Amino acid sequence: MDASSVALGLAYAINLLDLFQGGIRQSAETENHMISAERIDEYFHIPPEPGFYKEELEPPSNWPIEGRIEFDHYKLSYRSELESLLKGINLKIEPHNKIGIIGRTGASKSSIFQALFRFTDKSTTYGNILIDEVDISRISLNDLRSNLNIIPQSPVLFSNTLRYNLDSFNHYTDEQLWNALEAVQLKTKIQNLKDKLNTQMSEYGSHFSVAECQLICVARAILKPSKILLIDEATAHVDTKTDELIQQILRKKMTNHTELTIAHRLNTGIDSDKIVIMNDGIVAKYGTPRELLTEKNELLTNMNGDDEPVIYL
Repeated sequence: MDASSVALGLAYAINLLDLFQGGIRQSAETENHMISAERIDEYFHIPPEPGFYKEELEPPSNWPIEGRIEFDHYKLSYRSELESLLKGINLKIEPHNKIGIIGRTGASKSSIFQALFRFTDKSTTYGNILIDEVDISRISLNDLRSNLNIIPQSPVLFSNTLRYNLDSFNHYTDEQLWNALEAVQLKTKIQNLKDKLNTQMSEYGSHFSVAECQLICVARAILKPSKILLIDEATAHVDTKTDELIQQILRKKMTNHTELTIAHRLNTGIDSDKIVIMNDGIVAKYGTPRELLTEKNELLTNMNGDDEPVIYL
């Protein structure tokens, strides 16, 4: 066999190797796409939550008007055979009040938000939650959740445009979107981007820092005209400067809202009108910051015995 034949054979072998490698990559990509299709099919067959669009009671068209919240002997568990997370709490929150919810890990702070959004089945709850005298267990989930506003602990963004992340249902004008971005001090940055409001974002917020992603969530909350705002320690993953900015924005823009804030530290909720101290699924204390700080209460004393009352979680 002459040298030219050997060279030709090697060239074909190299080409075949490239083809095999390409085939393996395509096979892997096809498998990934099939997994995605299977997950979509699985989600498609998940039955909708009971009573999402229709229930026995339809709230007034402008509900809630004031934002008054009342828990009446309310109990909650995730399953009927499990111990209750909320153990018959009684709590009245007046309209426009700013409430801080504090407590150690496992005190069921987040369960209050889950109860308000009705994330658990009605069969595992007992008692009532009233918003402006309307029993939320009797209205549809769509009516309930569309009238509650939340700023989560970790930014929730979608793989879509910035416009979509601010206004998923096209309810607002461009002017309103820009005003919301200006309120959170992101207007100039967005204007300097090539596609501006149509800038593509990833689930984890490409082009934006974690702090800026959280500010986008705050802007989204500003746009939504809800009387009740729930804040799940929105400043837990941002720097001190952004923390102060978010607090300023909320004080300025959310003055006519009833605000519930889950705080991991007492100083986060110290400027609240009232503080709820949760302990083992019950409301251990409820009062103004001044009232609670003047009391000798072990729930407000850190585990090291220092004089400064701080909740460590």
